[in-house]
Amino acid sequence: MNRSRVLVLFILLTAVLVSSQNPHGDKLQQDCAACHQAEGWDIPFSLWQDDALADKEGRFQHETTGFVLDGQHRQVDCRACHTTLVFSEASADCISCHTDMHRMTVGDDCRRCHTTESWLVDNIMELHFDNGFPLLGAHTTANCNACHLSESGLEFHRIGNACINCHNADFASTTNPNHIAAGYSIQCTDCHRADAFDWSAQNIAHDFFPLTQGHEIMDCRQCHQTSNYSDASPVCVSCHLTDYQTAQNPNHQASGFPTDCALCHTTAPGWRPATFVNHDEQFFPINSGNHRGEWNACTDCHTTPGNYSLFSCIDCHEHNNQSELARDHRDVNGYVFQSTACYACHPRGEE
Repeated sequence: MNRSRVLVLFILLTAVLVSSQNPHGDKLQQDCAACHQAEGWDIPFSLWQDDALADKEGRFQHETTGFVLDGQHRQVDCRACHTTLVFSEASADCISCHTDMHRMTVGDDCRRCHTTESWLVDNIMELHFDNGFPLLGAHTTANCNACHLSESGLEFHRIGNACINCHNADFASTTNPNHIAAGYSIQCTDCHRADAFDWSAQNIAHDFFPLTQGHEIMDCRQCHQTSNYSDASPVCVSCHLTDYQTAQNPNHQASGFPTDCALCHTTAPGWRPATFVNHDEQFFPINSGNHRGEWNACTDCHTTPGNYSLFSCIDCHEHNNQSELARDHRDVNGYVFQSTACYACHPRGEE
């Protein structure tokens, strides 16, 4: 009985001694022969290059720790990360092995930007999108250090997403027009498009004077002649006086036309179609009723140059010859084949 107790005690003591001699700590429960050879404790690096062989021979698999050795990590000497023989003491955090060249300006997780294959960053677009500043237009080709200033060029301090944080010098130096004197907003996207490659692309909320069709121009200076953009008048003739004075078909000045272009024209390029929207109510329906779409130019009816008080009905209705019209009007007292007579009886153009 005593001999049995002594044997059990001996076995337990041996186990404790063996365990206490394990330089890798209690967490690594692995047969020494799975890694070491009888020739010595050093482990040839070639033994770790063949994962299939390692698995077959029952050697330790690094994947079981949750830290997969892939990319450049496959070529690293174990001792570069495991500075002691207690392997579990090594941290899985990148910063524990890699010097933070960015000095905590982008956090301490290298994997947000880098892979284990290379330090090159190929997801810059995604990183900026995730941070609320998508790189569009000219920003896609900008040098990182143009916005992220530092002595080393490797520190990327958060600079905010407001345009003025990078473009304050552009705002202050612009003279055509002078942004400061004009009291412009420092939010560049109020006037400029973020997805453009230069400052000419506009994003102006010009609802008070819609910039449509012929007014859809890119050069503000065509209308705004001074640096004070509030000086520009919405009156047509303030920009189109020369157009009014040089118009010959018809001659606007000789005919005494009003200088309010919108009475006859839309903003369509080339001044056509000219509609004279007030003509229907003031004089004769040309944009509605039977005459809608039946004319192309004012001179179709106003055949006397320079005198728009004169008009012709019979020039358009010549297909109805005089004899036919006379027959149709035989019951009309005082009928004559004259335009003024047509208008006297048909002031709205009805049959």
